[in-house]
Amino acid sequence: MFDIGFTELMLIGVVALIVIGPERLPKVARTAGHLYGRMQRYVTDVKSDISREMEIDELKRAGQQFKDSMESTMSEVQQQASVVDDYLREETASIGKSVTSLGETEAAPPGAPSGQRTPAEPKSQQSLPLDEPDQNPVSPPATVVETARSDNAGNTA
Repeated sequence: MFDIGFTELMLIGVVALIVIGPERLPKVARTAGHLYGRMQRYVTDVKSDISREMEIDELKRAGQQFKDSMESTMSEVQQQASVVDDYLREETASIGKSVTSLGETEAAPPGAPSGQRTPAEPKSQQSLPLDEPDQNPVSPPATVVETARSDNAGNTA
């Protein structure tokens, strides 16, 4: 901290001994030592506080950069998702048009002109109950094997 050599300390000691006197010099030296220790602790505390504040600022900056990068990535993903969504909608529409035109060509009788259409018979579709539990639970394989064995035993006897 201070650049004080041995000779400067000896000079200060001699002046202090002359000015203060030999009776009070030990008490003054002890008090000066305590004050010097307090000053060192205070400087150390200030340095550690400044260091902590700098680390907190760095963490805040890193967090803000992370947040910004996440927001930009999220916007890019949303843009890509909208592009894919638009593409899939266009493809679905073109497939629907193809199916409709294919259905119209199949519905016309072979001898009929292409302008006349006969209504196509509606095809029944089987719907699966997705919200309901399975009505026919599958039995474990061991039960099936035992049933098959008992049926074979009953046929041979």
